[in-house]
Amino acid sequence: MPGHARHSIPGARRALPTIPGARRALPTLPGRAVLLTAAVLIMLAGCSTEKTNGGADTRESSAMNQNSLQESARQSPALQGRKSAEDRPGRWRVAMGDGGRLSGEQLAEIERLESIGYLSGSKTATGVGGVTVHDRTRAGHGYNFFTSGHFPGALLMDMDGNILHEWRCAFLDAFPECVDIVLDERTQHWRRSYLYENGDVLGIFEGVGLVKLDRDSNIIWTYDGGAHHDLEVMDDGRIFVLTRDAHRVPRLKLGSVVLEDFITILSSNGEELDRISILSAFWDSNYDRALLALKMRRSGDITHTNTIEVLDGSLADRLPAFRKANVLISFRKLHAIAVVDIEARKVVWLMAGPWIGQHQPTVLPNDHILVFDNGGETDISRVIEFDPVTQEEVWRYGGSHDDGFYTKSCGTSALLPNGNILITESDNGRAFEVTRGREIVWEYRNPARAGSRSQLIATIFEMVRLPESFPVGWAEH
Repeated sequence: MPGHARHSIPGARRALPTIPGARRALPTLPGRAVLLTAAVLIMLAGCSTEKTNGGADTRESSAMNQNSLQESARQSPALQGRKSAEDRPGRWRVAMGDGGRLSGEQLAEIERLESIGYLSGSKTATGVGGVTVHDRTRAGHGYNFFTSGHFPGALLMDMDGNILHEWRCAFLDAFPECVDIVLDERTQHWRRSYLYENGDVLGIFEGVGLVKLDRDSNIIWTYDGGAHHDLEVMDDGRIFVLTRDAHRVPRLKLGSVVLEDFITILSSNGEELDRISILSAFWDSNYDRALLALKMRRSGDITHTNTIEVLDGSLADRLPAFRKANVLISFRKLHAIAVVDIEARKVVWLMAGPWIGQHQPTVLPNDHILVFDNGGETDISRVIEFDPVTQEEVWRYGGSHDDGFYTKSCGTSALLPNGNILITESDNGRAFEVTRGREIVWEYRNPARAGSRSQLIATIFEMVRLPESFPVGWAEH
């Protein structure tokens, strides 16, 4: 495998750097800014509901594509050590820095934390799969690129549900030294992926590393630095990716080990260029008292950072913290989003809002922010658009107890060029496009099934809509 870039080891125990200077008090902010220290109160907030309309043409995808994904699921990694079809590898839902010597208990906890991925399970499968709604006059155009919980790879699909190309890489082919975790949930699928115009792809094995393949699924390089959840590729080829490390952080004074998250920058060849501790970014900022909310979690995956977006500066005239090259991130466990100044290596903006366990905050061209509100234990998910300056909500697509739009984990939302919103309801293996009038004009349900009665449906982690101009001529190979 040429060009491998192995520069850090997932099991390394890195100590959190000591940040000089005393902690500063949290300043009083103007307006209606909501601070992370109030995030614990958000858990008590209720979620309003609203009905949705689905008045669009209904179409079944071709049996060929359903069968091909079913076969792809059957070809997932070996079932060694698994007792039943329900225990199949992959992610399925039943559709319905050491500052001292570590104890044996702490070492065991580190091993447990490093293995955190996404457990199998989901809503009970309906038997309906593929593209089930396609209103050709109102839906967007282009190609759909996504990762599915049934196999370690990614898929390229047209708007009618026809699979145009598949990339696949077994975990041990990418990380042969990690044979001890080959049966972990996180090794059976890619959590997130990125497609280059020449057909190369990047894929994240959750909490383990990053692999780059060519269009024929040959490995170009791998990075084993604990990559997880999300990444972004810049025009200059640099890769911004979330990474993590399980260890004890003496400064938290918890006496237990935690997962510490980092913003890591790689070269186009997978060489690690920089690594910014998110905990240190808090300590070295005016938001250091927000760490009190971290201490309340006591141990484990205390922040669960799940999104990274490099800002283009379009919002900086209204919010200077959003200047170009700063990074927007999301903390699922703290129900908050923040901006990190990469040069200053500190948090410069922070907000908790009317969401629980959120994912995928993204700045829109109109200076608003779109965020996927998972909803916690409410059984209702929402997509919210709001003005980060006034804190006012300007649009919402909300589920209800009747329509069942809900994913407790994962989930994404993205603005399309036609103004519609593409939503990924991950746990239910569903992606759909809604108009601003909240009508569903395109819908895809993952046809990959498992279980003795085909009652399990594979997760869709993120559906990405690529423009019609995206070059896919190489897919014919």
